[in-house]
Amino acid sequence: MKTIRTSRSSMAMAGLAVVGALTMSACNDDAASSDTAKTPPATQAPATSSAAPGTPAGSITAAAPSAGANGGATGAATGGSTGGAPAQSGPTAAPGTTLKIGAAATVPFSSGSTKGTVSLAVTSIDKGDPADLAPLKLGDKAAGMVPYYVRFKVTNAGGTDLSFASLTQVKGTLPDGSEASEVMLIGTFDKCPHPSFPKGFTNGQSVTSCVLALAPQATKVTGAEYWGEPYTLGKGVNWK
Repeated sequence: MKTIRTSRSSMAMAGLAVVGALTMSACNDDAASSDTAKTPPATQAPATSSAAPGTPAGSITAAAPSAGANGGATGAATGGSTGGAPAQSGPTAAPGTTLKIGAAATVPFSSGSTKGTVSLAVTSIDKGDPADLAPLKLGDKAAGMVPYYVRFKVTNAGGTDLSFASLTQVKGTLPDGSEASEVMLIGTFDKCPHPSFPKGFTNGQSVTSCVLALAPQATKVTGAEYWGEPYTLGKGVNWK
């Protein structure tokens, strides 16, 4: 009988040891769960979107109804007003120069590794109709906005062949000098052709182009600025 009592006592003690171990394990698990709950999950910083370097603030990119391989129609080069004689470049326009619409300025030109000199003239700023924007599917970005077509002429005034390059750094401006919203067109938009320079764009050759600017109905686009290298926005060549 004594032997039996001893075995039962040992079994009871072993049972208590097991219960104690389970209790300790449960407490440790609870503590671990509590610590996990108190530790905030790692957060990922939101992605920051930024415009491509050199892109003006307020620019909107739109796909025109018929996309061209070079981002626009490629027009034929036309001879300069000199009747084929070499175009003579004048002094380079200083940053901040302001000209009347129709007047030409000599400016440095660069497109990738291609560098040269061009004569640039903003020839007109034409007001359009808000309905013109429907094919561009701008949605809310065009709400309450009126399109303006800033038209300009580029003449190669240097000795570099500028074939297939493109001058797009012309931006509309509002009466207070601030930037108008710009629509960067991808494809062909008949109301505002923006061709690349055609093949054979050598000295004396000219091409006409256009940029699309938007202004709220309460104001209008009254001027333009060329801000291509080496100029910068706000310190370029202006037309009013």
